[in-house]
Amino acid sequence: MKREVFTGVTVLGIFLLFFVFPGCGASVEAEAGSPSGITVGEYEFEEINPDEVTTAWDDTYLFGSRGDAQEELERLKQRSVEISETFRPEFEELSGPVLLDYIETKKEFSRSFEVLYIYAYTGLSKNVNDQFFSSLLANTQDLATEHGKAVAFATVKLTSLSTEEWEQLFSEEPGLEEYRSYLEAAYVRFAEHRPEDEAQAAYLADLENQRMKLRTEAFSKITNNVTRAGNITLENGDEYAVNSQSYYTLLSTDPSRANREKCYGQRFYHLIDESDSMAVLYSEKARLDDLAARELDYKDSYEACLYRLYLKGSQVEEMNTVFKERKGVFEGCNDFRKTKLGLETLKPFDINLQLTEVPGGEYAYADALKSVQKSYAGMDPRFNGIFLEIVTGNFIDVYPDPENGKQPGGYCYGLSALQAPALIFMNYNGLISDQKALTHELGHGIHFYLMGQSVDYLYCSAPIYEMEVPSTFNEELFVDYVVENSDRDTAVAVLSQHIGEYQNYFSFQPMITEFEWKAHQLCAEKDAENGTVSGAELNALWTELYKEYRSDSIEYYAGDSAEWTYINHIYLTNNYYTFNYAVSKSITLALFKQYREDPETFNENYIAYLSAGTTMTPEEKLKKYFGIEINKQLFEDAMDVVELRILQLEELERERNGPKFESAAESLNVYSGSFWEVPVGE
Repeated sequence: MKREVFTGVTVLGIFLLFFVFPGCGASVEAEAGSPSGITVGEYEFEEINPDEVTTAWDDTYLFGSRGDAQEELERLKQRSVEISETFRPEFEELSGPVLLDYIETKKEFSRSFEVLYIYAYTGLSKNVNDQFFSSLLANTQDLATEHGKAVAFATVKLTSLSTEEWEQLFSEEPGLEEYRSYLEAAYVRFAEHRPEDEAQAAYLADLENQRMKLRTEAFSKITNNVTRAGNITLENGDEYAVNSQSYYTLLSTDPSRANREKCYGQRFYHLIDESDSMAVLYSEKARLDDLAARELDYKDSYEACLYRLYLKGSQVEEMNTVFKERKGVFEGCNDFRKTKLGLETLKPFDINLQLTEVPGGEYAYADALKSVQKSYAGMDPRFNGIFLEIVTGNFIDVYPDPENGKQPGGYCYGLSALQAPALIFMNYNGLISDQKALTHELGHGIHFYLMGQSVDYLYCSAPIYEMEVPSTFNEELFVDYVVENSDRDTAVAVLSQHIGEYQNYFSFQPMITEFEWKAHQLCAEKDAENGTVSGAELNALWTELYKEYRSDSIEYYAGDSAEWTYINHIYLTNNYYTFNYAVSKSITLALFKQYREDPETFNENYIAYLSAGTTMTPEEKLKKYFGIEINKQLFEDAMDVVELRILQLEELERERNGPKFESAAESLNVYSGSFWEVPVGE
């Protein structure tokens, strides 16, 4: 799903998404005599051919034409009716063979529906104003609603069965054993949070439909209104249109502080102007979120979210406490940036600027792919094979087009239904951060592909934080590759932005979720008074929370910020998405330490972990393959890594400026490859 970065970079996604940051165009040439391969250490693999790189989706393998998609919509409508008519009477005296037939029928319907939904959603992502895809997506969402009603009898029945009744079904049909974990996760586990009858199930389906429509409306408004802040006049007299793409480009590349300040201010006040309109939409969404959750006996949508993720509120509270208490760790990085830029004080429009000699330097997409590929040198060879298939097979839509309605950000949508590589949505603009977004989304793509080739379709999923592990792991691979294989100027630029990304993961992302939770409470209070929350009230709430997480050394604007208005995540039907990034990154840093210590063993476990899908619970997988638990120590260890990375950055800067000299960083062995040899949490 979409993800926002502390620096401001935005990315949006569907089942997962990403946000952005560093990366660099540094590369290592193939060895002489090996023109078609790359050799890094003892590892050799097929090198990407730039002439074979594709940059746009070819969705004809989903549907040959728009007419074909429309015909599939009508076919699925009829198929839904047939499924209901066939299985409703059979469920009155449910048997094991009948249940197996139903599950396999449901699976095939879900496959077809997913392909149609992906076609509609990705088409609309390319242009939020395309009326065909807007209508197709709305109709597909309606189909999901009507199908939910049509098979509500099955949901009600299966969530009401006792343990003894389940075991009777398994004993009657051995073929059900393959689906035991699926049935446990989809039905048995929700016995206390289920619709009581078909009428309530139908009501819940209608609520979900309304929530989906609100999400589509929000994404359209964000693209067409919220992120289009008007024009500014640059120092050279040029007019500059500030939109979702140009805003981050200027703040990342323009050495003129006056231009950056003008651009930042233009959007800052524009978002405030948009806040009342978005508050009306968000208030209605919050009402529907909590209403749907309470129908299923949850306290609110936040409790429902945690239950679905197999997490406890205490785990999230411990995480937030650690990150708030240790936010001072990032002051070392802020001081580094301030010194590097020659500033007395950092302002919010200073924290995106690339710390390269030429901040406006762009990195060609093909060069970025080469660097990403080389970062996989120590990974299982399957990484490279999947990478090549994705980047040369029309599975990535690369370049931005905001003026023609292309949404901002980036995401990855798995095609497990077709056992095909994933679709990746990008807005690649040649920045350092865009390369990081690219490897992030490719991490998702590799994960999806491994699942699709390894387990049954019904198991091709995972909780959000688990989905984000392979993407954030890819980021660590990329940064370490660049630091170890490039000049010191490049290494410093990449590592400084990467540490800034940690600040995004461990400060900004948890704060967004805390904002959602308190905004829902505020909306509920207003609704009880027959009122609607205002933009100003949400702006004040956002700013109050932001102060708890953000750096005290950066001089933010005095007025209340309306940044929440453009964050796609908070309008998702999948609520409270962003804290998953912090959980994921904490897990990733623990995994990366294991990778550096024993690559062979790690690769074996990692491939098994990524391939397993939902055949076991998230905590079981983490424990089985890596011995990791989600607790306070995991988050403390993550912040320890941040401290070590800052020491590594300082050492790289010393190397850049002259001969190395004894320092705290050197004594800890935190430069180059030896960084990950430092014990964490010991």
